[in-house]
Amino acid sequence: MYPIPLLSFAQNFQTYIKDYKQIFDSSEPEKAHLPQEWANRLDDFQKIMFLKCIRPDKVTNAMQDFVSHNLGQKFIEPQTADLHLVFRDSSATTPLIFVLSVGTDPAADLYKFAEEMKFAKRLNTISLGQGQGPRAEAMMRAAMEKGQWVFFQNCHLSPSWMPTLERLVEQVDPDHVHKDFRLWLTSMPSPQFPVMILQNGSKMTVEPPRGIKANLLRSYVTLNDDFLTSCTGKVDEFKHLLLSLCLFHAVLLERRKFGPLGFNIPYEFTDGDLRICMSQLRMFLMEYTEIAYKVLKYTAGEINYGGRVTDDWDRRCVMNVLDDFYAPKVLDSNYCYDESQIYHQLPPTSEHPAYLAYVRSLPINDTPEIFGLHDNANITFAQNETYRTLNDLLELQPKTATAGENRDVVIEKLAKDVLSRVPKPIPLAPVMEKYPVLYEQSMNTVLTQEIIRYNKLLNVIHTSLQELLKAMKGLVVLSQALEEMSKSLFNNAVPVMWSKAAYPSLKPLASWVTDLIQRVDFVQTWVDNGIPPIFWISGFFFPQAFLTGTLQNYARKFVVSIDTVSFGFQIMKQAVKDITHAPTDGCYIRGLFVEGARWDQAAHVLGESRPKELFTDMPVIWLQPEQNRQVPTSGIYMCPVYKTLTRAGTLSTTGHSTNFVFTIEVPSSKPQKYWIKRGVALICALNY
Repeated sequence: MYPIPLLSFAQNFQTYIKDYKQIFDSSEPEKAHLPQEWANRLDDFQKIMFLKCIRPDKVTNAMQDFVSHNLGQKFIEPQTADLHLVFRDSSATTPLIFVLSVGTDPAADLYKFAEEMKFAKRLNTISLGQGQGPRAEAMMRAAMEKGQWVFFQNCHLSPSWMPTLERLVEQVDPDHVHKDFRLWLTSMPSPQFPVMILQNGSKMTVEPPRGIKANLLRSYVTLNDDFLTSCTGKVDEFKHLLLSLCLFHAVLLERRKFGPLGFNIPYEFTDGDLRICMSQLRMFLMEYTEIAYKVLKYTAGEINYGGRVTDDWDRRCVMNVLDDFYAPKVLDSNYCYDESQIYHQLPPTSEHPAYLAYVRSLPINDTPEIFGLHDNANITFAQNETYRTLNDLLELQPKTATAGENRDVVIEKLAKDVLSRVPKPIPLAPVMEKYPVLYEQSMNTVLTQEIIRYNKLLNVIHTSLQELLKAMKGLVVLSQALEEMSKSLFNNAVPVMWSKAAYPSLKPLASWVTDLIQRVDFVQTWVDNGIPPIFWISGFFFPQAFLTGTLQNYARKFVVSIDTVSFGFQIMKQAVKDITHAPTDGCYIRGLFVEGARWDQAAHVLGESRPKELFTDMPVIWLQPEQNRQVPTSGIYMCPVYKTLTRAGTLSTTGHSTNFVFTIEVPSSKPQKYWIKRGVALICALNY
């Protein structure tokens, strides 16, 4: 049950639809006022619940305002770790622990602090890893006697030595240890890190700089005028290309926050990558008479940064982004990197202080424009942040009751509901009799394989739900797996037991069950009515088999090698309901969504997304098999197709990715680079 105000609020929503539309369209909906009737009846927390329904991308902003209003501004501002304060509260028996996050390294701060405290020569550092345990132990014992500092880096990389470290810390005797001794540790969050050390130590966490401004500042603070003028004969070019390189580094780091729109996999690019590129830039400028852009792009894009990139589509993105930063056009002192002219080159006479002043004048918050992304990318990023926060809050909820109902009652009701709705497995024998293995029709084999896969999943669902209901009545033992399953059902999440036997999906449980019913219905309709005129590609458990089957049918029909056959693509103008017959060769597919752009039906090309429209339907596509086909070099965008919005996948035993399906050539009036930087892709299934 909802609180009474919220219940009547939902019933009354239609009355003030124009006011709510204004809030929806507002750039700051978290600060907008509700209609007078509700402005005073709902408290601040209930207003956040309302905001989550119509503008989930602004929930974190509303949460910040809520915390600031009720607890104070300092609770929403990043706190800097003052080592002087931490050190003052520490003792020889208290370890000082830096909890690391991606992209941070507090070592430089500690070395600087050691110099200030006159301990630079009495600080012993070791990076833990294989075989370093005995050295670290000897170093710590010596430091305890002599009153030195010991700095053990990356404890998470030496889990087998952690019990020894725990024993050493336990054995530190306050009466016999030198009062100046200090133990400094750094570690990523790790289950192997000793709990006792965490409980007894002083803990600090350092966040990486967020935003292009902060990243540029970190890059330039470490430089000086001597370095800027060190490239003899090409000082001006070096300054221009150096700014370009630092901006490229910042853009790569910040693209990650946009999730799969930025990169399929969030790579851990480091300052080391930037430093080696700086050295190579200086070296190649001095060695070559002409600026060797091809060499610079290859070393930076394919080796230094590209060496970390494991996804081919991400590598394509990195190289296209780099094209904008390593190019002759950036040598113009008036060159701007974005249309808003916020990020631009400086005159070649500029010295180091001028560069620092320029960087400090940049806005704190980045616009998606500098990344080549649409404004909607910020909505995607903010929504993902909201859902992550809410999921964390959900995990912290007590497992006893919900809105007056007992937890077990809720789970039992849900289990019975799912059991009644999910269809029983499809009998395989009649299907194999009706659709036997035929040389000229590979789709029969595809159908049989799909039914086998779906039946396995349906069996798991029915069996596990029946077992859970028995366990809740006390008829069988409630195993760990069933306990986890009940927890997932209660949280509206797909149980791990099911997802292991299922296709990739990001949907919550309610949507996932509805989607499964539609998928099985698609297969059942195929069984009952024969091969459909249009295939719902999102409904396949393993779409790659269907695509191979289509190529195989063509190759066998015309007696050609399947290796020489590939797909041509035609985006159809007819609606789904108007297409009643399958094509002579190839097949029609439907069910794809465009992310990062939209299909412009009038111009029949890819077009810009509309504001707040994150995904749009793609029309029916005709896959036309063709022998020895030449891929067009212009007028198209090579668009990857993925099963889910995460895009990243792993190679399965069949040699196929668990997420990437295939590539479609989508007509485009803009160059490929434009859509590559936009992160445009076709998706089989959304997350709702």
